[in-house]
Amino acid sequence: MVKILSVKALSKEFGGLRALNNICFDVEPCEIVGVIGPNGAGKTTLFNSLVGLCRCKDGSIRLSGKEIRGAKPHSIARAGMTKTFQNVALFPDMTVVENVLTGGLAHHPLKVARKSAEQALHRVGISAIADKLVTDLTFSEKALVEVARALCTSPRVLLLDEVMAALTDVEMCAVLDLIRSLRDEGLTVIVVEHHMRAI
Repeated sequence: MVKILSVKALSKEFGGLRALNNICFDVEPCEIVGVIGPNGAGKTTLFNSLVGLCRCKDGSIRLSGKEIRGAKPHSIARAGMTKTFQNVALFPDMTVVENVLTGGLAHHPLKVARKSAEQALHRVGISAIADKLVTDLTFSEKALVEVARALCTSPRVLLLDEVMAALTDVEMCAVLDLIRSLRDEGLTVIVVEHHMRAI
């Protein structure tokens, strides 16, 4: 059976500093994988490399058997893998639904993308704040907007980069339940977290 994600001998350097050194791992479809390590260990660099935001000269990244190393981020998103950002990267002058909608435009015309955005907001439980400006949101709400936007790209592999940072225990439990339910619906999830309880 073809692995949904297969990484072999992936390395990345920044000015002589090796951030990734011969990384190898496989991920099965509908698996939840946790990635842990101290600050500066290269976790976010790994995620950025997987989705094409960092270019690696060495190694292989295969998504459902197809080589994607060197592909552009929008091509990788269309192929079915996307990530959230560790430092929430939303458009501050736009509403929640408008932010989420930007993810849907990778695959769909505007009308279909808007429906997809509404479904993603419902899926993560924040439909009630769809028309609020993101500048008026709490940190936990912004994290859920990031997740909804990622879901709006129709991924098969979702990379979550510390979406539970600064959440309360109740909020963290809700996100963990969401991750499990997304897996049960057929999504593969890779999670970077500092919270050992979450991992």
